Amino acid sequence: VQLQASGGGLVQAGGSLRLSCAASGRTFSDYRMGWFSQAPGKEREFVAAISRGGGTTYYADSVKGRFTISRDNAKNTVYLQMNSLKPEDTAVYYCAAAKGLGVVISTRGHQYDYWGQGTQVTVSS
Repeated sequence: VQLQASGGGLVQAGGSLRLSCAASGRTFSDYRMGWFSQAPGKEREFVAAISRGGGTTYYADSVKGRFTISRDNAKNTVYLQMNSLKPEDTAVYYCAAAKGLGVVISTRGHQYDYWGQGTQVTVSS
């Protein structure tokens, strides 16, 4: 599956952005999806994940209550709604897809099989 992330940009603290990740090449609903972030000089971090059907979601503590992950399987797209953004949210955000049955949610990078190219989010103070 190929993933194309978009929607990043420059926003002031307290503002909002919605990231999108469009998938192509395989049956989108077969994949668990996730978002990860990587700030300069830091390791990649888990942000949010969603199950194949969209009924189960999971968030990093740092974004809980501010970010919402969702998916539209008819449009082969996963979203990350980012509200109340903080300067520390500044990073490149990557979407990822994980295949295989038997697991509802994946929160670790090595559990994902496909990655998008990333989209830059910059939050100014």
